Amino acid sequence: MKVLLLDNPEFEVEKSQDVVMPVGASLKENVVTVSSPEGIEEFSLKGYGITEDGKLSLAFHEALFLLGKSAITVKDEATNKKLQFQELLKRFQSIDKDAWVRYLIYRDLRSRGYVAREGFGLGIDFRVYERGDYGKGTAKHLIFGIQEGQPVSIEKLARTQRYVQNLKKSLILAVINRRGEIVYYSLSELNLK
Repeated sequence: MKVLLLDNPEFEVEKSQDVVMPVGASLKENVVTVSSPEGIEEFSLKGYGITEDGKLSLAFHEALFLLGKSAITVKDEATNKKLQFQELLKRFQSIDKDAWVRYLIYRDLRSRGYVAREGFGLGIDFRVYERGDYGKGTAKHLIFGIQEGQPVSIEKLARTQRYVQNLKKSLILAVINRRGEIVYYSLSELNLK
């Protein structure tokens, strides 16, 4: 697109402007799915969602993140209404009381350039791949989210640490303070001999 400067008509400034249209997604029974082949390819290559039956199913935190970045629009299939961020968040909070906490951790990891995928068992919130490593191997780090002021037993942390250590991964505690800031701590076992 060429833009003509009004102050000085002699100079034309060439400006490349890529207008990215958000990909349409739909919410049906608490699952956000992307159906367009272009959207499926774009998002799955970047580590979003799970492809099944020709659709890409997004986790709650992924859908919130993409909606917050205006990469998707979400339409509720039941009401045929376009959902805003707060409406989608409320829907997810009715299913998972920690939806906001998981979203904050996910958003922070993605903004730092990491690919974060759904965690598995024992309080593991996310599997985190090093920058540029997604699709080339397994995740090296597992994230355990903790909200400041909410107690977590030492037994639970120790059990999770042993589990992660058996998987030959590192356990990272993501501690969220009251202002929503996240501090990461690496947790490891200390053996005094």
